[in-house]
Amino acid sequence: MADRLARPVRILSGMSRPRKVHVKSFGCQMNVYDSNRMADTLAPAGFAETAAPEDADLVILNTCHIREKAADKVYSEIGRIRVMKEEAAAQGRKMLIAVAGCVAQAEGHEIMRRAGTVDLVVGSQNYHRLPDLVARAQGGEKIVDTEFPVEDKFEKLAAPQRDAIRARGISAFVTVQEGCDKFCTFCVVPYTRGAEVSRPVAQIVAEVERLAAAGVREVTLIGQNVNAYHGEAEDGSPASLAKLLQRLARVSGICRLRYTTSHPCDMDDDLIAAHGELDALMPYVHLPVQTGSDKILEAMNRRHTRDDYLKVIERLRAVRGDLAFTSDFIVGFPGETENDFSETLSLVEHVGFASAYTFTYSPRPGTPAADMDDQVAEDEKSDRLHRLQAVITRQWRDFNASFTGRTLDVLLEKPGKLPGQLVGRSPYLQAVQVMASASRIGEVARVTITHAGTNSLFGALAENEHVPQLAAAGA
Repeated sequence: MADRLARPVRILSGMSRPRKVHVKSFGCQMNVYDSNRMADTLAPAGFAETAAPEDADLVILNTCHIREKAADKVYSEIGRIRVMKEEAAAQGRKMLIAVAGCVAQAEGHEIMRRAGTVDLVVGSQNYHRLPDLVARAQGGEKIVDTEFPVEDKFEKLAAPQRDAIRARGISAFVTVQEGCDKFCTFCVVPYTRGAEVSRPVAQIVAEVERLAAAGVREVTLIGQNVNAYHGEAEDGSPASLAKLLQRLARVSGICRLRYTTSHPCDMDDDLIAAHGELDALMPYVHLPVQTGSDKILEAMNRRHTRDDYLKVIERLRAVRGDLAFTSDFIVGFPGETENDFSETLSLVEHVGFASAYTFTYSPRPGTPAADMDDQVAEDEKSDRLHRLQAVITRQWRDFNASFTGRTLDVLLEKPGKLPGQLVGRSPYLQAVQVMASASRIGEVARVTITHAGTNSLFGALAENEHVPQLAAAGA
């Protein structure tokens, strides 16, 4: 490992100031995790994180390709950073620009062709190579590295430093699975992230134990299709997501577990049962359905029907009645009629969601849906989106309002905007604001909700509140 890091360290040796890296993350939680690991991997090579891109010697744009015009947003951001790069050069300082993530994976050399100011393009599976790639770019080489590697990037990544973990807060994301084999006709993930790959249980446990030792209390397991997890258990046997959750629930210091994003077809009996058995597993399930129409589900290649989805919801509620659900919806998919859309509205009314992500369909080059006939007019898409959002917003507000007068376990996370105020999270991921001492950050407190605001719940510490606290690992 020392030899591997020697090259970038030598490049730094003649500099009069520590080098700084700024990583800007676009899109999903997995990109947030990836951005943190990029910074962790560059730390042994002498890079310190900075929140100010204009002060950075290396700016990394960690991109997402899932939304409309994602590439255009990246090129716009590159233009903004290019001005900073020119200003740095005028001051005699060299700034490197790197594009990472899914747009990098999809666009590759096209990024270099369109944006000559970029020094390095690195795909979503290759950021463990960043120290060497940055060293080469520092020497003037233009680099595009988007080939899917043979080696396991997670084995090569530097572990985060304790101070870095603490600075990121008491909740953390941990990638346990990458890629997807489902090939929904609207989605680029199989092409930008590759086939489904799961990390071994022992590797994940070691990472979570490091997080817990640095004060993390809540871990969210993430993957493009996280409940398709099929890693190797510590005894060499196959492990499901349920078995992984059971193992992580025994890590000292971790009091809350979550996972996202799931596919209805992979919600197996063991995972459903885990929601009734594991106290640490929060009662909040993100389960995308995309549409309530069987015709459109088939055109999307979702591999499940409306009835299949509703049966999964019923089975989950049967093991834990206080579960809340969120979902993803796409309106205006090719061929969607008003009757198809009404099926989506009726499904939303039937389930009752705590919240949902809603989008109009936008074609992704290279995906089957982009070439389908019967593309829906933009004004129809917009109208349907507004109507769906009105229903979701009503359900979201009703859900939050239902907690008024109830007492919840709240994980206190950070100071609020007011003196003496802390912000925490309920079991349902709602922000909860409460007056409490900053010394209680990291604790789970009993909070009685007094009222629901637009984006937060407000409450007061319950009288004689007492929640057993787990001893932090290594404390």
